[in-house]
Amino acid sequence: MSVRIDSHQHFWLYNSEDYPWMDESRAALKVDYQPPDLEPLLAATGIHGTVAVQARQIVYETEYLLELADQFDFVRGVVGWVDMRADDVEAQLEQFASHPRMVGVRHIVHDEVDDRFMLGGNFLRGLTKLKAYDLAYDLLLFPRHLPIAINVVQQFPHQRFVLDHIAKPFIKDGILEPWASDIRRLAAFGNVWCKVSGMVTEAAWGAWSQDDYGPYLDVVFECFGADRLMFGSDWPVCTLSGSYSEVVGIVENYIAALSADEQAKIMGGVAVDFYQLP
Repeated sequence: MSVRIDSHQHFWLYNSEDYPWMDESRAALKVDYQPPDLEPLLAATGIHGTVAVQARQIVYETEYLLELADQFDFVRGVVGWVDMRADDVEAQLEQFASHPRMVGVRHIVHDEVDDRFMLGGNFLRGLTKLKAYDLAYDLLLFPRHLPIAINVVQQFPHQRFVLDHIAKPFIKDGILEPWASDIRRLAAFGNVWCKVSGMVTEAAWGAWSQDDYGPYLDVVFECFGADRLMFGSDWPVCTLSGSYSEVVGIVENYIAALSADEQAKIMGGVAVDFYQLP
């Protein structure tokens, strides 16, 4: 049986200081979410493992997620945080890279005041260090950041990048452009993959239908194909708008007409290969 992987989920022990992005509209997230909370949801949907992704901009976040990976076998990989702009970024990477479940790095770019944050010299210097440790980089963006991401990825043709949440297009409003054109430009770079994740919170919360996602999925499937797309839930953030099983169902329903091989890639195989999961 093919391995099924959720390529994008989070854990946290909530406190207001570390999670400023949880505003009042996200008040339901202001509780603890731990592996025992997720495990039965995985069992119910036939998901074998996950990639836990950072949600805080502190080095301890990476330590915390790796500790959970040591305790729970289903946490197959960790996308952590290091200060990409720091003078000692190599020392931070050295600290974590030897852990077999450290697979990548992410920064919450779309919350930075400067839309051109990734083009800063110190950040670009940090990106140059990832290849030596064989770590991927997750791109967390809004649609307006896609042209900047295109600029960045073309500078690093040997670095693996993955776009989180299909760059959060305006699904609720049915707006495709310029997102779709920019996605096509980004996907033209063979070192960029894409997570079919995070869509449910860009639709009308709790009032969406499968058809709402079709135009956006059409674009990413046309551009990336089954070899560079991976399912992700964005749990527990997804629960603001849909259950875990509903989020799995959005992707499974869309890919039902694809071959068994293509479905297996999207629901796990691509994530295993991209993140080099153990």
